[in-house]
Amino acid sequence: MNVEVTGADPYANNAYETLFKTIMNDVGKAIVVDKAKIVLKPDIPLFIFSIRLTNKAVGKTITDVASIRQEGKETHLCIIDEKFAPEILSQLWKNYGKSNIDQQTRFDLVVNNGDENKIANLPISSEEASLKEIIGALWRIMPEGIRNRHNISDDNVVTIIATEEIMRPEMIEEGRQIHRSLGGMC
Repeated sequence: MNVEVTGADPYANNAYETLFKTIMNDVGKAIVVDKAKIVLKPDIPLFIFSIRLTNKAVGKTITDVASIRQEGKETHLCIIDEKFAPEILSQLWKNYGKSNIDQQTRFDLVVNNGDENKIANLPISSEEASLKEIIGALWRIMPEGIRNRHNISDDNVVTIIATEEIMRPEMIEEGRQIHRSLGGMC
């Protein structure tokens, strides 16, 4: 992940780069970030966070977060990413009924009379949810107390422009320029 931080204070630039990388790792989104540009202008105050994703944000299916194998009439699942466990259970209950789901451990499930291919493709997270997670992570990186935020997002570029003051047109235009520099279309 390539992170470029622009600001007047080298210490703050390094701190924001570290904070950005840490939070993206913590929320599991570092792998989808190709490049990031962060502009820090606390004297105005203006903060711009723009990221280019490796791909367009996409939803997840069960195979993205669990391993699956078929044994006769039983489909065995081992959940790899536990934050999706509730949604996996919900989808399985909805499609097969609670009585056909045996939760052997916190991460191991057996679906009686399950179809491995059908289970593998059950949706558990939408494109919108993935984008919300990324925007939420960017908001956590911003200084506390920033009230005015303007989001720009398209296929694989997300930009947030933030200020404590009135959002002026030139602030939005600077954010749009950075957005476009990463391949955004706005």
